[in-house]
Amino acid sequence: MMRLQKPRVTGVAALCLAMALPGMGQATEGYFALAYGPAQRGVGGAGVAYSVDPMSAAINPASIGEIGNQMSFGLELFSPRRGFTANGANPLPNGETRSGHDFFPIPNFGYNRTLENGAAFNVLVYGNGGMNTSYPDVVNSNCGTATGIFCGGKAGVDLMQLFVSVGYGRKEGNLSWGVAPTFALQRFAARGLAPFDNSTYSVSPGNVTNNGYDYSTGVGLRAGLKYEINPRLSVGLAGQTRFHMSKLDKYAGLFENYGSFDIPASVSAGVAFKPRSDLTLMFDLQRIFYSDIGAVGNPTTGGQFGAPGGVGFGWDDVDVVRLGAEWQQGPDMTWRMGYAYATNPVGPEDVKLGLLAPGVVEHHLSFGGAKKLNDHDTLDFAVNYVLPHKVSGPGMFGGTVELDMHQLSASIGWTRKF
Repeated sequence: MMRLQKPRVTGVAALCLAMALPGMGQATEGYFALAYGPAQRGVGGAGVAYSVDPMSAAINPASIGEIGNQMSFGLELFSPRRGFTANGANPLPNGETRSGHDFFPIPNFGYNRTLENGAAFNVLVYGNGGMNTSYPDVVNSNCGTATGIFCGGKAGVDLMQLFVSVGYGRKEGNLSWGVAPTFALQRFAARGLAPFDNSTYSVSPGNVTNNGYDYSTGVGLRAGLKYEINPRLSVGLAGQTRFHMSKLDKYAGLFENYGSFDIPASVSAGVAFKPRSDLTLMFDLQRIFYSDIGAVGNPTTGGQFGAPGGVGFGWDDVDVVRLGAEWQQGPDMTWRMGYAYATNPVGPEDVKLGLLAPGVVEHHLSFGGAKKLNDHDTLDFAVNYVLPHKVSGPGMFGGTVELDMHQLSASIGWTRKF
């Protein structure tokens, strides 16, 4: 696939991209988002077997045939707090170092339209993030006469992933299904990694750090099924293929196989149960296959950066359990709450590089609701808090490193039925 140096997107996609490009983070399962709209964030990202609005199709494309004619816009203000504490872990400075850039605006857009043949058409624009750090140029005694932090000044990485999905689905009896070919755009930059920008550590010196932003593109497929066993109980299954992305050539000396950074496959299953007419309970399971992507899953030792089969971030696959509840208090007010547990992809043996992307959080708490403004318009909102979590392990050249992270986000959205 042709690599785009200056990607062109139009309309709503361009607006979302412009808002996201200053930096992106997410309430994360690794660097996958907890959810992509405020209605879904309010229930902890659950919803494989439950449909609310157009953004439900980001969880399960089978929702496309069920939600009718709707359009939604949303915006999340996300605040990740992350950093590391080093003790004798050359070339890191001793003591605590905190990452900057603590606030990110993250937009989303969804559109769903019923067709004359009874099927439906869906367009989504949304993003992933979470691999973002920006460490200041603090004093580092390990650098000698060189500059601070990792001996190359300010340090960190910034990964943004934008998805534009065009889906088709329908409901036939009790069975709903949907498919959604999805275009992905990645933007990545790294800086301050001078200790690794040489032939000892990289197969392509000069393509490791401080090269500005690079872009890659690719296409994947998302699909899903949903079956209504009876009016109170539904089950769902959804997944996405691996996205084979064009290479990040400016970072051919950092990522495995000369700049390869594909997007992993994932699979989800869920149940939605209505014990009474005004209450829906949701239970979902998800697995994200990070270990299949060399740049992410390969071990942090035993090779060179950029080489085929070379050094990666050492991430394990992530398993996610989600619990959600939605209570309709009255005709105009709905309340939501949820909890998600995601296994930590970064083990003690991987903290040496995990400080660049410390996606170590596990426990996510969610609360939200929806206020119906009139027969056509609904206002959704959600607040998410991710409990602090720490992982400790050996540094690259001795000593110890401890990663820590917690997150807070607030989101709001508008949905219009037509």
